Amino acid sequence: MTETANARKIAFATFVRRALDEARATRAWSGTEVSRRTGVSRQTINRWVRGDWASDPEAERVVAFCEGLGLNPAAAFAALGWDRAAAGPRTGQAAPPMDPDVEALLRRLVDPQVSDAEKFHIRETIRYLAYRPTLPVDVRKRGNQAG
Repeated sequence: MTETANARKIAFATFVRRALDEARATRAWSGTEVSRRTGVSRQTINRWVRGDWASDPEAERVVAFCEGLGLNPAAAFAALGWDRAAAGPRTGQAAPPMDPDVEALLRRLVDPQVSDAEKFHIRETIRYLAYRPTLPVDVRKRGNQAG
C-alpha cells in the first residue's frame, strides 16, 4: 500500500470516528442508530473506522452517511482526497431548484443569531420528516377530498 493510500485511509477513519463521537455525544445515538439513520451498515462503518477497505468507499454511501448525520460530504471527500465535482452526481444534470422553505431552514441553520436549541429542533424535525414512512396514494387523496 502506498503512503498516500494509507494517509487517505487514516484521514477518512479519523473523519468517521469524529462523526460517530459527535453523534454519540450530542444525540446519544448508538452505532445501530447511526446505521439506521444513515442507511450504511454497521459493518461498513466499522471497516471505515478501522481503515480496513481494499477499494475506495462508494460515493453514494459516503454521502448517505454524511447526510444522515447532518454533515457536509465535502469534508469526507476531502479526507478521501476526492475531487468534489468528480464525486458528485454523474448524470450531468443540474440539481432541481430548491424549495424556498427549505432554503429558509438552511439559512437558519447557519445563522449565528439562531440558538443551538432551535437548530437542534430544526434538524430533528427534518430528520423525522425524511425518515417517516410515505403515505399510500389513496390515503393522501382522501385527505385532500376531506378539505
